[in-house]
Amino acid sequence: MKIMSINAGSSSLKFSLFDMDTNKVMVSGLFERIGIDGSCYTFKNSEFKIKQEAPLKDHADAVKILLEKLVELKIINSLDEIDGIGHRIVHGSDVYTKSVVIDDKVLEDVVKFSDLAPLHNPANVIGIKAFKEVLPNVPMVGVFDTAFHQTMPKENYLYAVPYSWYEKYGVRKYGFHGTSHCYINKKISEVLGRDDLKVISCHLGQGGSIAAIDSGKCIDTTMGFTPLAGIVMGTRSGDVDPSIIPYVMEKEDLEVSEVLTALNKKSGLLGISEVSNDSRDIEEAIKEGNEKALLAQKMFVNSVVKYIAQYYVELGGCDVITFTAGIGENSITTRQQIIEKLSCLGIKLDVEANNVRGEVKCLSSKDSSCLVYLVPTDEELMIAMDTLALIK
Repeated sequence: MKIMSINAGSSSLKFSLFDMDTNKVMVSGLFERIGIDGSCYTFKNSEFKIKQEAPLKDHADAVKILLEKLVELKIINSLDEIDGIGHRIVHGSDVYTKSVVIDDKVLEDVVKFSDLAPLHNPANVIGIKAFKEVLPNVPMVGVFDTAFHQTMPKENYLYAVPYSWYEKYGVRKYGFHGTSHCYINKKISEVLGRDDLKVISCHLGQGGSIAAIDSGKCIDTTMGFTPLAGIVMGTRSGDVDPSIIPYVMEKEDLEVSEVLTALNKKSGLLGISEVSNDSRDIEEAIKEGNEKALLAQKMFVNSVVKYIAQYYVELGGCDVITFTAGIGENSITTRQQIIEKLSCLGIKLDVEANNVRGEVKCLSSKDSSCLVYLVPTDEELMIAMDTLALIK
């Protein structure tokens, strides 16, 4: 069976087509700058990479070209070969605790939850409608970024604010990157042959979050009501004292939205280093003696270590710590710095084993109190797997 994974943004559409008999990607790509001058698309697999400019006035144009190219490039012989389409949906509130087949009610709910994810859910809806128009008879599945975290107990997902805010407005921790954390938990459970693992899953990239997982269920996670909370990220601040917002508003004569933009897009590694939001640039700047870059790296590492230590206690110990996403999979230095700070818990790194990128591998030494693994994430495959399970 062939399943398409779709991640629609406000001006982009990312896709992967999977052969589910082998779980292999047949082709993947990205449509960029939809509705903006200079729009283009990319198709690639192991045999080719094509990048082409094209006028894309809306997502429907992107979908039309996508489907035409799949046949033209002989990836498939006809559109009838597409058995299902899985859509990444950022926010499902606390209503959707697992992936679901998309019907009119689900679509209405995704629209309704747009006030919780105003930059993402409307774009997800656009992507769903664009495919529904062209392939009305192909079943579609919604895979929610928030779903995996809905097993958190109430004491972990509520904020200590007036309870009525939760009852009236849904003010609570939702968590994000759930599709990635779910995939990582499934993968490490397969690797270790156990489904009762206590896992601390570290998704460290431009956006970053950590999840505490007990026997396949998330019990806590770092991102909160929005993806701004938690660890230091590329351009996001992570946890800050909320009183900073009115204070800076008064000092800088700013609106709330302007301060939130600064916390989301001008903070984190970029805000502290004043060099870059990219971990690779930070590491290069450190080699050149840049003190602010070094400070940004230390703050990032400390924020991750604090949550790992917290979740180690919450879980009552830990079987395995996993690293994934851009920084987690590729920054040898960052992984080493994090684990070295956890040595008081008996967690130890095999420095030679840690000299690796982008493959499943045990990184801990033989005398470590818990295992440490590098596990590359594959959110697109997770979406395809959920889609296949539901349409069957």
